[in-house]
Amino acid sequence: MNFAIVGCGFIAKKHASAIENIEGAKLVAVCDKVDTAMEFYATTYEAATYNELSEMLSHEDIDIVCICTPSGFHANLAVEVAEAGKHIIVEKPIAMTLEDSKKMLASAKEYRVKLAVVHPNRYRPVVQELKKLLDSGKLGTISHANCIVNWNRGQEYYDQAPWRGTKQFDGGVLMNQAIHNLDLLLWFMGTPAEVFSMEATRLRKIEAEDVSVGVVRFESGALASIQASTTVYPQNFEESITLFGEHGTVKIGGTNALYFEHLEVAEMEEKETIELKEKVKNDPWGTPGHQWILEDMVHAIQENREPAVTGEDGEMALKLVLKMYESANNNIQLKY
Repeated sequence: MNFAIVGCGFIAKKHASAIENIEGAKLVAVCDKVDTAMEFYATTYEAATYNELSEMLSHEDIDIVCICTPSGFHANLAVEVAEAGKHIIVEKPIAMTLEDSKKMLASAKEYRVKLAVVHPNRYRPVVQELKKLLDSGKLGTISHANCIVNWNRGQEYYDQAPWRGTKQFDGGVLMNQAIHNLDLLLWFMGTPAEVFSMEATRLRKIEAEDVSVGVVRFESGALASIQASTTVYPQNFEESITLFGEHGTVKIGGTNALYFEHLEVAEMEEKETIELKEKVKNDPWGTPGHQWILEDMVHAIQENREPAVTGEDGEMALKLVLKMYESANNNIQLKY
């Protein structure tokens, strides 16, 4: 499979590295408005360079296009890629509005191409193990959950580019940093029924929020609390998800939700618990999530199936963020 990348900023290098590690995959083209941004890919991967997406899409050998631009540009680019008959992998969030995400999904369906969204945290070893526990029923009925992302993003982070921290192209801590954790919360807990949220811009000079606190009631009846910030001093403090079940309590945590911080399940003996915690601890990152996402797209095309993280999955995470924004802006509890 031949890949192309549009948008050659920081995250594009993760895509290029993933492509390099996938058997039979090759990065053949990149696209960016800035010539110097593409030099690394031309030199390292011998990728053809283009300033315009339309020109790159005329490259007949391209099978899959990775969209790595600022989030506010995702929708129009994805539609153009779909119209050219190329499969799409888009960085999170899928888009900035539900109108745009629906436009992307409709275009992918119309032109019969596959659309995957980069939510790579699903592939972290500890997350995979927790999902297995949850799906096995060993935790019993889930009463509630905690979802926390308390990180540091200094003002210099936002000052790197004029689009950072804007509501049109980037969003705040929910849309940009915490959306990965929100995706996991939805993957574990299902569809929300009600949302209430409060947010603020406390320390960073940005348009969007730098701190947010919310609660969700799911269709199952379970509750969840959500806390996210980029204001923590002096560095990332915690990324975690805790599930409180009828027969088990599990917390995955650390600064990047990589480990079992608490694992107590009625059906698990002490030896099994220790072995599982050690297994994760010995290889906390596993195969990089971007590689999983990109390689899965290759297999999805070959097997004519949906990608593991679909456009609809990406839209679910986006919808939760937008509902939390709407609740906070209007100070109301919202039906989902």
